[in-house]
Amino acid sequence: MPEQSRVVAPGPDARSVRTSNGEMLAIPAGWELLPPGDAALTRRVKAAGPSWTVQQKRGRKTFSQGIWALGVTIAKFREELEVERATPQHARRKEADAKRREKKQTVYVESFEQAVFAFLAFAPCHAALAEQLAKAVTVHTTPVGSGTVARTERIPIERRAEAAVIAWLRHQTTGYDTMMIPRVKGKRREVRQLLARRSQEMLARYRAGEIIENCLLTKALSAKTASGNR
Repeated sequence: MPEQSRVVAPGPDARSVRTSNGEMLAIPAGWELLPPGDAALTRRVKAAGPSWTVQQKRGRKTFSQGIWALGVTIAKFREELEVERATPQHARRKEADAKRREKKQTVYVESFEQAVFAFLAFAPCHAALAEQLAKAVTVHTTPVGSGTVARTERIPIERRAEAAVIAWLRHQTTGYDTMMIPRVKGKRREVRQLLARRSQEMLARYRAGEIIENCLLTKALSAKTASGNR
């Protein structure tokens, strides 16, 4: 019903949605779809009254498709925000927020690189290689919005660091990206687990101080360095 806020899925046409129990609902008259992207506007519209939040699941991820609400409500808060955002106070607050986020990101990147280096725990003779690998993994996985395991807060940073290293090695030192893996349930996970074991074995050799000739890791890091210098 229009007076009830709910989470729904897209329906078969532009002005219909599907509830969690499969019921089809027509969009109430006067309602408009507010696309995702403006968090402040979305919060105000949701707080003002009933709305239908549209979400679509693709694989393991859920994506927002926006919210349906009264068009006059959306227009009202959009105008209010436009006025607020045109003030000098808003500009100063936005600049301060950006600096705060930048500082937080810098601290996190440094902490993550240290966690990666600690996980590697290479023998002293391979310390320089460990530093190079830690830097490469960190640069690849920590950018905001990258969607990598390094950006999740659901697991401790030590586990994030380990997962990020194994993922980096899988893509940079194996043929995983070009493998023709059968579309059989569990097969891709099986391949990833096999490659992870091989990566762990290689890391163990560096921790033991072994000298590895023609190592895929050093080749991958050299290629990254060469690519970055071009």
